[in-house]
Parts: sequence; C-alpha cells; structure tokens
Amino acid sequence: MYFGKYARCIGIILIPFAVLCIMADLLLHLPNGEIKYAEREQLSPMVGLFEGLIGGGILMIFPIVVFIGLDEDCYSCCGNRICGKSSSMLASLIVALIGMAGGVYCFSVSALGLSQGPYCLTDLGWCNPFNTTNGRYLTNYTTWSQCSEPSHIVAWNVTLFSILLVLSGIEIILCFIQFVNGLVGANCCCNQESRECSEIEVYEYEAKGSKNDETV
Repeated sequence: MYFGKYARCIGIILIPFAVLCIMADLLLHLPNGEIKYAEREQLSPMVGLFEGLIGGGILMIFPIVVFIGLDEDCYSCCGNRICGKSSSMLASLIVALIGMAGGVYCFSVSALGLSQGPYCLTDLGWCNPFNTTNGRYLTNYTTWSQCSEPSHIVAWNVTLFSILLVLSGIEIILCFIQFVNGLVGANCCCNQESRECSEIEVYEYEAKGSKNDETV
C-alpha cells in the first residue's frame, strides 16, 4: 500500500513551505531590515497577526510530523502490525484539517494585508493610506509614493504578503490532497484490518481448541 508513502512525501514537501512562511512573516516585521518600526508599533495591523509564523509555520508542524512518520507509525490493534494502519490514517485526517486551517488563516490574513496596504508615514501622518482603495492601489504604482517612511514599504509589504498568499495556497492544496489520501487509505486499511483481525481471532480460537483437546 502506498498511502503512507504519499503522506510521507507530502510531509517532506511541506517543510520548505513552512520555513519560507516563517521567514516571510519575520521580514514583514523588519521593513528594510530595521526593527525600530516594530518596536514603535508602526506596522500594518495584519502584520501583527503572525499569519506566516502561526498559520503557515507552527500549525503546519503537526501535519509535517504525522505525515512523515505515517509510513512507520502502524500500531497493532489485534496483535498485528497491519491492523494499526487505519488509526494512523485517521490521525492523518485530523492533522490534515489542522494544516488546512493554518493555511486558510495565513491565506486570509495575507489577502487582507494586500487589500488594506501598509501602515506608513504620509503627509497626513502615520496611517493606512490605501485602506479604502479595496486593493486598487496594487496596480496604481504612482500612489505608492504617498508612503515616505519606511522607504519602499509598499513594495516590501506587497511582495511578502504575495509570497505568503502563494505559499499558504500551496499548503492548503497539499493538506487537502493528503486529507483525500487519508480518507481512501483509512477505508482500505479498515477493510484490511477487519479481515486480518478476523483471521487472527479464528487462528487463536482454533489454537485454543487444539490445546484443550490435547489437555483432555
């Protein structure tokens, strides 16, 4: 059966995406590599939600660990190694949902971050100058000059939020694939488990009967 191998492959693929989400989130807190804006709380409210760190990173650890260990994590229910595969597959369904939830959180917040634009210094002071544009500022590059500080903050935010949007979208797709894979695998393993456990019980019953006959 290849369900566990597929899960292991997906788990390995998720690792770089989770790492990149964490890195992108950290960079959002450091415009131009400077920490002073984070210390002064002069960043977009969306940045403070840690969508990449929590959603695309930390929550993704659970599916990564379970998916990678799924190929070997087969505990016995009837004294048979094969019979434990169904419980492992069911566990993969749960962590796949956790991974999808984390990806959706990261994707949603990143989309809002792109829509609202950065928090920056303008002629009117510190504010969100693009908050009411519904994202139209993204294609109107001439308006980006409204933000004088941090320098190039619009390009910085747009680039990193876009990266998070793409990464989290891929994470959602991968976790969904494993969720479907887990459903199919759990069903197959449950059927095999039922057959294997029945055979074991018959064998034990026959062995016990033979032993009783010998005793008599």
